[in-house]
Amino acid sequence: MHNLAEAKKAWAAHAPQLAKRGIVMPGVVSYIPSGWGEDIQLAMDAQPGLTTDPNSGIPTMLSTMVDPEVFRVLFSPNEAANIFGEQKKAMFPIVEHDGEVSSYGDFNDNGHAGANTNFPQRQSYLFQIVKEYGEYELDAAGLAKINWVTEVDVAAATMLNKYQNLTYFYGVQNLENYGLLNDPGLSASITPAPKANGGVTWFVNGGQPNATANEVYNDIIALFQKVVSQNSGLVNKKANMKLCMSPDSSVALTFTNSFNVNVEDLLKKNFPNMTVETAMQYGVLDESNPQGIAAGNLVQLIVSEVDGQKAGYCAFNEKLRAHSIIRGLSSFKQKETAGTWGAVVRQPSAISSMLGV
Repeated sequence: MHNLAEAKKAWAAHAPQLAKRGIVMPGVVSYIPSGWGEDIQLAMDAQPGLTTDPNSGIPTMLSTMVDPEVFRVLFSPNEAANIFGEQKKAMFPIVEHDGEVSSYGDFNDNGHAGANTNFPQRQSYLFQIVKEYGEYELDAAGLAKINWVTEVDVAAATMLNKYQNLTYFYGVQNLENYGLLNDPGLSASITPAPKANGGVTWFVNGGQPNATANEVYNDIIALFQKVVSQNSGLVNKKANMKLCMSPDSSVALTFTNSFNVNVEDLLKKNFPNMTVETAMQYGVLDESNPQGIAAGNLVQLIVSEVDGQKAGYCAFNEKLRAHSIIRGLSSFKQKETAGTWGAVVRQPSAISSMLGV
């Protein structure tokens, strides 16, 4: 098979015999003639350079999955209104009964009964926040499946409520507007009793228990005794009262004594109408708790009513007022306002506190 014609003739003669043996090669019409391919060389021409930048992928955003569930940053709960109640009010009258008795005589007209009234007030404080968003901003957020207007609305309401909660605890500086923790009528805080392990605190070293269950319980008893003393017998252990502290301090209520009874069990047994409330504002001031108390952890005992009169309440004059939406060329703006009177403590004697637990 020195040439192509002979190679084709040979293949045509052999192909039927190969097919009988199951060897079928579709498209083949010839053997390779002798000598073919000996002078064939691979083409080694250089590949032309690319006009565009080398790339083997696609833009990352095209392969990025956007989670349909929106995760929001968490804030500590607003607890002031839950602890002290809340209502829309500003002025409250105070009546003090007075009088003088005298010896009886048929013609004596001595003796006098009267009343003295006062109308103490607080200065209100109005505060505001402004919501703004643009059309392009809304479109961009929409691509991520985020309802931007709703998120801004929630943010405005959240910030107003956060600030109002803060005023319920601390009032507003430079105004006659006080909070549950700094009302000038409150009695001075007492100090915890010394602990067997040293110091007066319930915890040391960022969380290690320092007090026993009995020592924690006795500190709470001291708080209750102070309220009883301040009210000349008008308060007893069956009164409705709230024991308020930071979430960290509340862990001490799980301390258990040698009889396998913890502090919370002792409180339930001896003070059936006492509830425990927690708020971050009762904790010590630090980086994670900027609204805390610099002097240390505080515990407050609040008797809800004394002789049928409320200890007080958190007061507001405007909870939320939404003003008109102002439209710009391609944006929107709206103001929202709220107002606070702080915490109105009507019966300071119903509250006692302990600083430095």
